[in-house]
Amino acid sequence: MTAPRRRIVQGLTWISIALFVVLVLVVMWQVFTRQVLASPSGWTTTVSQYLFIWLVLFSVAMVFGERGHVAVDFFARLLPRPAQRGTSVLVEVSILAFALLGLVWGGIRGMAISWDQAIPGLPVSVGQMYLALPIAGVLIALFAAEDLVRAVRGEDLLGGDDAQSEAALEAASVGAEGTEHAEAVTPASPASPTSPTEQKGA
Repeated sequence: MTAPRRRIVQGLTWISIALFVVLVLVVMWQVFTRQVLASPSGWTTTVSQYLFIWLVLFSVAMVFGERGHVAVDFFARLLPRPAQRGTSVLVEVSILAFALLGLVWGGIRGMAISWDQAIPGLPVSVGQMYLALPIAGVLIALFAAEDLVRAVRGEDLLGGDDAQSEAALEAASVGAEGTEHAEAVTPASPASPTSPTEQKGA
């Protein structure tokens, strides 16, 4: 994973965490006003729905940047290496097309249609809430374009290898550090005392 990609993924991680925390607080306030105050808040349902949409879109972009998405590559691994390369290129092209057409272009069209459509009780419009679609689409398209270049060069054949390799390396390094620490803090076992029978025999 390149340094710019890693920084983008870290930023998306913190954004997803912040959105999740705000979503939990909004839902808790909704439950409190409904069950305790017996006066349900009118804005919490709408806000929680849009927060959930933003959380899903940015989390998807984050996982895609980490290459941690689910990849069913059993049959792809059975193919010859050139066929694996072609399969990987086809997958990245499909993802790039979906991100550009479905998320970016579709999101912009949705924003244009509903930009002036007001949301009751909120100071924003429906079109402004649709900003998450093109933003997530651009990020996914950038990640897919980088992966496509790597696939064409033959540097990366199957999806998910980066995330799996990094996770394995991290687990191995943590395990090695834990073993070294355990060996360092474990005292040497003292010599067992000589039994009276052994002393007599000596």
